[in-house]
Amino acid sequence: MGNQNNGPVWTRRSAIAGLASLLAACSPGSMQWGSRSFSLPWGQDSGSGGLSPIATTPAERFGRGPVNVALLLPLSGDPALAQLGLALANASKLAIGFIEANPNIGENITIALRDTGDSAAGATSAASAAIAEGAKLILGPLKADQVSAAGAVARASGVPLIGFAHNGSVAGPGVHVLNVLPETEMKRAVTYLREQGRRGPAGIFPATPYGEALATAFRTQAISAGFNPSAVYTFSDVSEAQSIIAQAKPLVDRGMLDALIIPDRASAPTFARLLAEAGVGSDLVQLVGSADWASDPALLANPALVGAIFPAINDAGLNAIRADYQARFGSAPPQMATIAYTATILANVNTLSLATPPYDAMLLTNPAGFAGRDGLFRLNANGRSDYALVIRQIGAGGVMTTVDGAKL
Repeated sequence: MGNQNNGPVWTRRSAIAGLASLLAACSPGSMQWGSRSFSLPWGQDSGSGGLSPIATTPAERFGRGPVNVALLLPLSGDPALAQLGLALANASKLAIGFIEANPNIGENITIALRDTGDSAAGATSAASAAIAEGAKLILGPLKADQVSAAGAVARASGVPLIGFAHNGSVAGPGVHVLNVLPETEMKRAVTYLREQGRRGPAGIFPATPYGEALATAFRTQAISAGFNPSAVYTFSDVSEAQSIIAQAKPLVDRGMLDALIIPDRASAPTFARLLAEAGVGSDLVQLVGSADWASDPALLANPALVGAIFPAINDAGLNAIRADYQARFGSAPPQMATIAYTATILANVNTLSLATPPYDAMLLTNPAGFAGRDGLFRLNANGRSDYALVIRQIGAGGVMTTVDGAKL
C-alpha cells in the first residue's frame, strides 16, 4: 500500500548518499544518468572496446595554457561508464578547440585527461597523480563514490574539484558538484507552481534512492516556497497506484491538492490515467514531472499526460555544439556533453585561472554565477550547484512547448 507522509558568451555570474553512483539501464545500447540520457554504440554487456587500463600518467593532454587542470573520467572498466567518459573527454576537447579558435579568449589552461576506471580506488589514484603533477583544479569524476574519493585527496591538498555526479550529498566546501541535482529541479517546479497560483502541491515518489532524494527535495523546496505540502506518497510497485489515488482524491475534492508531482517515468502514465478515471482533470490538478521526462519520447507522447509540465534543461546549448561534435567525433553528443564543455570553459576563465591563488573559493562561488552551455549556473559554498531550468508542457501528439524560460 502507498505510504503517505503529510506534512558560449562567458560572464561571471542535489541528497541521498549513493544516489548517482549507479547507472540505470533504460534499454540495450542506452543508459540514464540522473536527468540525462546517453546512447551507446553497443550493448551494456559488451567489452570495454580496447580502452587503456588505469595509468599514473595522463591518457592525453590538450590545450596550450600555463595552468594545469586535471580531467578525471572513466576510460576503462564498465563499458557504459567508459563510453560516457570518452564522450565527456571529447566535449572537453571541443571546448578547448573553441578557446583556441577564438582570438578574444585567452588560452589559459592545459587539460590532463586521467582515467579513473569505474572504482573509487581508481579515482583516488588519478586524483593523487594529478595533484603530484601540479594540477590547480580537478574536473570530474563522474560517479558519486568517485567524486567523494577524489574530493578527499583534492581537499587535503587545497585543490578545488568540480565533479559531475548527480548527487549533492558528496559535495562540500572545495568539492563541487556540477549537474542538475534533485533539489534544483524540485525548486524550479514548486516555484513555478507558486507563480501560477497553485496552493496545494503533493508528490508521489518511488521507493528508490533517486525517488527518495526527489521526495526529500520536494518537501524542502515546497516549504521554502511557502507551501504546506498536501501529502507525500511513496510506492514500491505500480500496483499500489490505485490505492494512492484513492487516498489523494478526497484532498482534491476538498481543494487541498491542486498540483501533483509524479517524477517517475515508468509509473507516471498510470497515475495520470487513474486520476482521469477518478474524474480529476488537468483543470483541477496540474501534473508535474521531472527533468528525467525529457529523455523519454514515448512518455511525452502518452495522451494521459497532455497538459503536464516538467522542469528541463534548455536544449539550445546541446544543439549549438551538436554539429561540431558530430563532425569531429563521428557520433551525436550525449546530453551530458554540455556539462564537460561548460566545466572546461569555466576552468579557462581569466578571473579564475589567472587569479592568485587560481580558482579561489570566493571567485568560484560568486553568487552572480556563470553563463554556461546550458544557461546560467552557480557553484555554492556548500559544494552544490544551481542550474537554470525551463518549464515545458506536453501537448497533443507529444508536442512540447516551453511555458517559462530558463531560471535558477
